[in-house]
Amino acid sequence: MKRYVIAFGAMILLLGGLFFFNIGSGSVRMTGSEIADILLRRFGGTADETARQIVWEIRLPRICAAVILGGALSVAGFLLQSFFQNPIAGPYVLGISSGAKLVVALLEMGRTISSLGMIVAAFAGSMLAMGFVLLISCRVKKMSMLVVCGIMIGYICSAITDFCVTFADDSNIVNLHNWSMGSLSGMTWSNVRMMTAVVAVTMGVTFFLAKPIGAYQMGEAYARNMGVKIRLLRVLLILLSSLLSACVTAFAGPISFVGIAVPHLVKTAMKTAKPLLLIPGCFLGGAIITLFCDGFARTVFAPTELSISSVTAVFLVPVVIVMMLRRNEDR
Repeated sequence: MKRYVIAFGAMILLLGGLFFFNIGSGSVRMTGSEIADILLRRFGGTADETARQIVWEIRLPRICAAVILGGALSVAGFLLQSFFQNPIAGPYVLGISSGAKLVVALLEMGRTISSLGMIVAAFAGSMLAMGFVLLISCRVKKMSMLVVCGIMIGYICSAITDFCVTFADDSNIVNLHNWSMGSLSGMTWSNVRMMTAVVAVTMGVTFFLAKPIGAYQMGEAYARNMGVKIRLLRVLLILLSSLLSACVTAFAGPISFVGIAVPHLVKTAMKTAKPLLLIPGCFLGGAIITLFCDGFARTVFAPTELSISSVTAVFLVPVVIVMMLRRNEDR
């Protein structure tokens, strides 16, 4: 119990520190007193009006989006790992994020779609890619082959998306290219409200599934003896993970390796496999990693902004490699 309290307390403190760091950093730097003045007295105080607009209309929506989407992506990875019973499964590795990216890019060519439309389109793409992965999983026995097939599906979807970017209108090429590389720039409060609603409902359903997921982790026979409806649970795991991945891809494009690496880091830190603890732990861990990587992408080479997917790959690929090596040694 003490370990869990320390782990959650440390994650909350780290998330709070990154929150204030991201508010104050950027092309316009702000001191702690200026940040406090802007946050506590939104429509008053002595803060400069330009600084107030930067914080409330640019930085805070982006920070909130990083927290929500990062947490959602990490939980999606946890659900997929529970479904496949393998720690190297994840939305990006299995090509699910790329499928969502493809359908959104196809619909965005030549016209603008609403936030809800983007989520629906991304969900359709996620389910399409997931369908291919499930078909392949019936034919192959080794998880390594399934991962390779998922990567190939991701490459195909990314290639078609690149074709879309190439033949898009000039006015849409830059936006499509930046979005397809993964970016949290340009977030608005309406985007934040929409993603909050989707993620909150999905997370609520996921919490109710914590006990069945825990039984499923012990094996199908054990789960059936505990009264778990295996087929229904599998369908729900697919739908929930696809919806969370779709929400992330719709608003920020594909963000790599958060869904596969963060659940492993959280399990290692908390020394438990209990879904009731890992679900909020993965959400906090994903929020911390995504917020850190977004701040890195936004500030290190400012005013040039890096792709957040590139930054997450640099920091998280070593984690995945170590995880795979340890898994191989345990066999």
